[in-house]
Amino acid sequence: MILANFLIMRNELLLTIAVLLILMAEIFRDPAKKRSINRFAVVLFFIITIIGFLPSRSGSLFGGMYEVSEARLIMKNILNIGSLLVLIQSVTWLNKEENSGKISEFHILLISTLTGMNFMISAGHFLMFYLGLELATIPIAALAAYDRYSNKSAEAGIKLILISALSSGILLYGLSMVYGTTGTLYFNEIGRLFVNDNLQILGFIFFFAGMAFKISIVPFHLWTADVYEGAPVNVTSYLSVISKGAAIFIFIIVLFTVFPVIISGWQKIIYVTAVLTMTIGNLFAIRQQNLKRFLAFSSISQAGYILLGIIGGNQLGMASVIYYILVYIFSNLAVFGVVAAISNAKAKENIDDYNGLYQTNPGLSLIMLLGLFSLAGIPPVAGFFGKFFLFTAAAQKGFYILVLIAVLNTIVSLYYYLLVVKAMFINKNEAVIEKFRSDFPTRLALGICVAGIVITGFASIIFEVIKNVSFGV
Repeated sequence: MILANFLIMRNELLLTIAVLLILMAEIFRDPAKKRSINRFAVVLFFIITIIGFLPSRSGSLFGGMYEVSEARLIMKNILNIGSLLVLIQSVTWLNKEENSGKISEFHILLISTLTGMNFMISAGHFLMFYLGLELATIPIAALAAYDRYSNKSAEAGIKLILISALSSGILLYGLSMVYGTTGTLYFNEIGRLFVNDNLQILGFIFFFAGMAFKISIVPFHLWTADVYEGAPVNVTSYLSVISKGAAIFIFIIVLFTVFPVIISGWQKIIYVTAVLTMTIGNLFAIRQQNLKRFLAFSSISQAGYILLGIIGGNQLGMASVIYYILVYIFSNLAVFGVVAAISNAKAKENIDDYNGLYQTNPGLSLIMLLGLFSLAGIPPVAGFFGKFFLFTAAAQKGFYILVLIAVLNTIVSLYYYLLVVKAMFINKNEAVIEKFRSDFPTRLALGICVAGIVITGFASIIFEVIKNVSFGV
């Protein structure tokens, strides 16, 4: 294997180098100046994100176990953008006194789990897929338990690792059935040898259940709210956006590469789970007072909308899913950025705490408003166009009732998003959150999120570029 071929793994190599450099900085940096590792890690990851957009050739390595294509590179770049925003938003939190001795650990764990997600996306073989899955999962559990002085954080880490072990076991059991009936673990070969056998169908159902845990699809969602509430806010935002986005990306790759023969079967499964996920996620979100639990059920309902693009099973559907993940990253991180800023400054995370917020912090209130409206799909912000393309993809395949249910759920979601808006702009509060000024990294991250919501909403060329990429469907 010559070096030029090995450079096909550009993203994974750069992330590995970044981990090593941060580890060296931790070892050789003066303990009194460890906070400078924050700036070093953000700048380093910014360079990696920029390099990710440079031209790269497609190809495969390790006998086809690792594959690179234009579509997979777009997926990785979207995850890089989201991870960069999470890193910038985390600077303020990591600079707090209680985190001063474990700054590098946060960056190493986050970049390590992103490396695993990249391997998952580039997998052309289920062994590579599973190695990437475990590399992505274990550091996330450590991140969820990052706050060692919080019982809730420790509980979140334990729950996440137990659920991840259970879901991985279910997934592997399904893959063993697929391997036993086809004799191979290569995606393309399984796709050719899949003959709609009963054991193969059962294997797919177990695989779907295992992936449904990762994406928080109902009824495999019960862990989500507890883990999101217990984990630190910045880790919760990473779980909600990057982890979910990576799982969806690999899910659509496997569905259309390995299981195209049974598309009519898995479309029925996705139909039912999409309805349940949208409806239950929205109904439970209405009942929440803690904003992290609120956003947990919001993310569950968003997964239901994303399934509409997958069920379309066509080029438009795949492009809509990828575009919506990009929009979702900017929208959700805008909301989480405001929640993190207020949590770090005032330690308040309940909706009632936001009563009268506009009076003292109008800037944060307006950013929260924009993010929530984008998540709700109100025109003309980006979330509206994202949902419109998802609904169009499903309607093209004749799923009109499903689209109608999705539209009705959108109305329900608008109600509970407006509850937060009402709290900020209308409700009175004698103990309103005092005016405070966020530091530069927080303002920078929120500014990028706002710009992303506006640009992705009005620059239709972004969707056109994604739509013209070949997804092999």
